[in-house]
Amino acid sequence: MAKLSPTINAMTVDVEDFFQVSAFDKVISPNHWQNYQPRVADNTYRLMDLFDKHQVKSTFFVLGWVAERFPELIKDIHARGHEVASHGYAHRRATEQTQDVFHQDVARSKDHLEQLLGEPILGYRAPSFSISYDNQWAFETLVELGFKYSSSTYPVKHDLYGTPDWPRFAYRRPENITEIPIPTLKLLGRQMAIGGGGYFRLYPYSLSRTLIKKYLKAEKQPYSFYFHPWEIDPDQPRVSGASWKSNFRHYINLNKTFGKLEQLLVDFNWSTMKDVYGVS
Repeated sequence: MAKLSPTINAMTVDVEDFFQVSAFDKVISPNHWQNYQPRVADNTYRLMDLFDKHQVKSTFFVLGWVAERFPELIKDIHARGHEVASHGYAHRRATEQTQDVFHQDVARSKDHLEQLLGEPILGYRAPSFSISYDNQWAFETLVELGFKYSSSTYPVKHDLYGTPDWPRFAYRRPENITEIPIPTLKLLGRQMAIGGGGYFRLYPYSLSRTLIKKYLKAEKQPYSFYFHPWEIDPDQPRVSGASWKSNFRHYINLNKTFGKLEQLLVDFNWSTMKDVYGVS
């Protein structure tokens, strides 16, 4: 089937479990993660099988906590031709960390992944796109640790994140690292979030497809998409105690994501972050 655009775009997966998400961080602390039955490995294997079916390679931003408990999963991601990158260790927002704590968290994840795979880890993504105005020192830390690129900013207005006046496309930071923002589309004078995740689950697929096509035609830039393994898992346990907004964001349309994702793989061309953006 013919693709809707010849552009090769970046497919990315943030490898974390349902009980580790920012939406639930007020009701589940990392000290209690061991009380939950992990589902991340099975869901990630389902994704890799789907990618294999459509001959798609992706970048997997792996949480260090997951990598320590599922080393064979990480090795299998790598063995199947995907890029392994870092999502930090404990899924704490960078805006809530000191520079020293951030350094320790990211270094722990990167070191463990490199020991598992025997090669450098090039990319990093901050939980909840949490590199922002007040913690740009995070880029200095990433350079110090040897990262070549980051995808940690979202140029939109949002209650949890957002740098709406920062660049919308991949650019070289003064710290000498490439930052690859999550995609936005300018509509009616505003920047609309179109990068994936909850927005992809919320929007009808026809709308997502239209927005991506419009972005590719208008911007002449590759598009990057992100989501999480738990987003294809409608049978995951329900977490109690979270706010209405957090529950809505997390559980909306989980039963539809897998089918929409498969259609996305059919409609557009995909590869890894390092290949799409030429990072080495």
